[in-house]
Amino acid sequence: MKNGHVGLVDLDIHTPERLMSAAEISSVSGIPEQVLKEKFGIIGKHVSRSDEHVSDMCISAGRKLLERHDAAEIDAVVYFGSHWKDYLVWQAAPKIQHALDIEGFSLELINVSAGAPVALRVVGDMMRADERLKRVLVVGASKESQLLDYSDQDSRFMFNFGDGAVAVLLGRDHKENLLLGTSTLTDGSFSDHVRVPGGGSVNPASQETVTENMHYLQLSDGPEMKRRLDPMTIKNFIKVAREALELSGEDKANFLLPIHVKRSLHEALLVELGLGRDQAIYLESFGHMSAVDPLFSLKIALDEGKIHPGDVILLLAAGTGYTWAASCIKWGGS
Repeated sequence: MKNGHVGLVDLDIHTPERLMSAAEISSVSGIPEQVLKEKFGIIGKHVSRSDEHVSDMCISAGRKLLERHDAAEIDAVVYFGSHWKDYLVWQAAPKIQHALDIEGFSLELINVSAGAPVALRVVGDMMRADERLKRVLVVGASKESQLLDYSDQDSRFMFNFGDGAVAVLLGRDHKENLLLGTSTLTDGSFSDHVRVPGGGSVNPASQETVTENMHYLQLSDGPEMKRRLDPMTIKNFIKVAREALELSGEDKANFLLPIHVKRSLHEALLVELGLGRDQAIYLESFGHMSAVDPLFSLKIALDEGKIHPGDVILLLAAGTGYTWAASCIKWGGS
C-alpha cells in the first residue's frame, strides 16, 4: 500500500443486559420455539432498555476501548450503525465524539446490515489518502428490536433483530491486523422491499401512520422478494467473498465473521467457503444487530481464543437495498 498500512488496533463491544429468549420471542410472535432455534438460528437476543439509545451504546463501547487508549490521539469518529437512532433526522456521531472527548471531526456511513465491510473500506481508504488521519474510532450500534411488530407475520424473518454496539480503533501505519481487500455489490431493484414506511417525506408522521403501524419495519411484496432474492443470495455472498480474497492476495479465509442469518444459510456459506463450524461465529445468543454483527463477532472470537496470528478473517454481510459486502483482515503482524 503506497500510502501506508491501516490496521485494527483494538475493539470492544456493548451488550444490553436484558436477554429475550427464544421462548419469549415465541410467545409474542406465535412462532414455535423450536422453529426459532432450529430454523431462525436464535436461542436468544439482547434487547436494550427504552432509555438506552444507539448513541448511549456506542459511547459505552467507546469508553471501554478508551480505558486502554488515549482519546487525544484519535483524529475522527465514524458512525456506521443502524439508521434507527435516537432521533429521526439527526447524527449520532457528533454526540459520541463529544461524549468521548475526542477532537477532530465526525461523519456517518449508513449501509444497514452491509455496513461493517463498507465502513472498513471507506475509512481505510480515507486514512490511506490523508496522512493526517493517524487513528480513527469507528462505532456502530443497533436498536432495531424496537422496530419489530411481532403481529406482522410478513416480517417474521426480521424477528431475530437484536441490539448491541461495537467500537473499533483503526490506525494508519499500524502493521498488525491489516485491513485488506473489500468487495461490494448492489442490486437496487430490491430497494423498496424492506423499509419503515411512516415518518419520511413520502408518508410524514400522522395519526394515520401511527394507526396503520407504519413506524415499524415492513416487507413490501414478500413473495416476489423471496422469489427473486433466494436464487442469488448465496451466489452474491460468495462472489463478494471471493473477490475480497482475490483483492487481498489470498486464496482462502481461515475464519468467517458473517451477519446473523438463518441457520441453513450459515451452514451453506461454510460449505461454499470450505470452512468448519469452528471456523466461524454464529450469533445465536445475540441475533442480528444490523451492521454491528461482523465486528461484534470478532470481539467474541478473540475472547474465545479462536483467532490466531496469520489468520485471514473474512467479514461477510448483506443489507436490504440490496447490498452484499465482504472485507478481509490479516490477523497478526505484516
